[in-house]
Amino acid sequence: MSASKHASTWTAPPRDTLRVGEGFRLADVDPASTPGFDGDKRQGVHELAAGVPELSELQERLFAASTQGAPDAVLLVLQAMDTAGKGGIVKHVVGSVDPQGVHHHAFKKPTDEERAHDFLWRVESQVPMPGQIGVFDRSHYEDVLIGRVRQLAEPAEIERRYGAINDFEAELVAGGTRIVKVMLQISSDEQKARLAERLERPDKHWKYNPGDVDERELWPAYQEAYQTVFERTSTDAAPWFVVPADRKWYARIAVQRLLLDALEDIDPQWPAADYDIAVEQARLAAS
Repeated sequence: MSASKHASTWTAPPRDTLRVGEGFRLADVDPASTPGFDGDKRQGVHELAAGVPELSELQERLFAASTQGAPDAVLLVLQAMDTAGKGGIVKHVVGSVDPQGVHHHAFKKPTDEERAHDFLWRVESQVPMPGQIGVFDRSHYEDVLIGRVRQLAEPAEIERRYGAINDFEAELVAGGTRIVKVMLQISSDEQKARLAERLERPDKHWKYNPGDVDERELWPAYQEAYQTVFERTSTDAAPWFVVPADRKWYARIAVQRLLLDALEDIDPQWPAADYDIAVEQARLAAS
């Protein structure tokens, strides 16, 4: 059921409370807050479970409509500092729908072949096809975040990329893809605690990367880079949403709600049968 069909504790929709608008300042976001949700973790877990049937049906309708030529797709872009919960979003939110209708891609360090092309070259090949929910676990925004903080490109090139990103996303939207851009905002203290847990638990050692500590030392520079990203690339066609992420349960229900809103806006319909149903029922009964 949607938030409107069950006893929801949302007091304001995430698409309004979390959207980056004019005058937005990342420094003003409390990573431990739960904007628009008047409930605790127990109620948040219930909210997540209650949203699964609707998300699953809408995803199936999206896929079904594409078989008859509907161009619609959804692209979820996830950006965050390490340990903010991107994997949990993929597992607990996107993972609740039929995997056949999902295209997930995690962008890593560019290969030699990818570096030989423009930064968007490797991204263009991974956009979702009609009927799919695409997920970018990190994305083309790495090229204006790490690229800026680590000085991997000249300032003029970083500046060019903001415009190229806006043009790229506008073209996707014009072609029928709804883009949901989410930055999961975790606090430095919470990240430190999550990294410490990875070191304490043998079942999480594989998730720890010594380089994460190096990135922590650049925290202020990354916050500044994200602020610039929001100012330059939060557009009417593809706005940014900043989701407080210290409480994993809240981040998950917020992203689920943003996906539900995108799919409800598309309102995909079951395709009509292109055969005579009564004739087929008779044929089947006689078989």
